[in-house]
Parts: sequence; C-alpha cells; structure tokens
Amino acid sequence: MRAMKVRDADILIVPGYTNSGPDHWQSRWQSKLSTARRVEQAEWSKPVREDWTASVAKAVNEAERPVVIVAHSLGVAAVIQAMPQFQRPVAGAFFVAPPDVANPKIKPRHLMTFGPYPREPLAFPSVMIASRNDPFCTFEVAEDIAGAWGSLFIDAGEAGHLNADSGFGPWPEGSMTFAKFLTGL
Repeated sequence: MRAMKVRDADILIVPGYTNSGPDHWQSRWQSKLSTARRVEQAEWSKPVREDWTASVAKAVNEAERPVVIVAHSLGVAAVIQAMPQFQRPVAGAFFVAPPDVANPKIKPRHLMTFGPYPREPLAFPSVMIASRNDPFCTFEVAEDIAGAWGSLFIDAGEAGHLNADSGFGPWPEGSMTFAKFLTGL
C-alpha cells in the first residue's frame, strides 16, 4: 500500500473556541494544503455543542476522499463528540492541545458542555500533541485521554496552548509531524 498524500485526502481543519486567526498554524496549513478546508461554525465565540458537532459531522459526511482531521483545542472536543454522527470512515486525526472539558475551572465555563470525553479507543489512527503548560489542560489529563483513545502521544514541551499567542504561527515541527502521520495512513 502506498503512502497517503495530501491530494488523496479531504483534510478538515477544525479550529477551537474563537476560530484560528490568520497567524495560527491551522490557517497557514489550510492555505498551503490543496485539499484542506475549514469546518466553519455559526458561533465561534459562543460554542454550542450540538451546532459544532453537526458542522463537523456534515463536513465528514460530505467528503469525497478519505477524511483526515486536523483539530485544535475545542475543535478536538467537537470532533470526538461528533463521531456518532459520522456516516463515513475517518482515515486519521491529528489532535493538538485538547482542552480539559471535564474541569469545572475551565474558562469560559460553557466549554464544559463539550465534555466529558468518551473513553473508548478511536476507530481510526490518531496523534495527540500536548504541552506541559497548556492553561486549558494539564499534561497528565491530555496524556490520559490520548491513552484511552489509543492516540500516539507527543510531548510538545513548554508550549502553552500551541497557538499563535504562544508563538506557534508557522510551527514547522508540527507540519513535519503531520506530514509523517499522513504518509503512515
């Protein structure tokens, strides 16, 4: 079996709370990857679980090629909670900086409506990249979730929330890790 390439997949970019701005690595990847498209949400700053999961499921179900998901932050939770609505298989998922949606101290509090995460192994290969000082999720919780899902877990070190605000605009290491993940699918 040959390695998967970008042109072989529908790459779904799933941003988190408040969307990913133009400097965010997700936006940069979207502009560079020919088959990438963003899953749009009606309310980026007031996420409603049912709406977000419906948008993700619609994008997966309308895909014409194998689906590879690239989710950041609350986008990870939206993807996981949308899985029961998927009518077609997902080839793989690249999860970055999942929030701890079971933590009652999470801000804004309505992000808890996206939890708790299911604990069953995922039906597709996945990678989870987490930071040791992410304000939205402890490293230990991220590692535990990755273990439950059967995700390859990657320690990003002291990397904040792995977004543009914490210095991850271009994020070449992430790009290389994604390329390696894609060729393994």
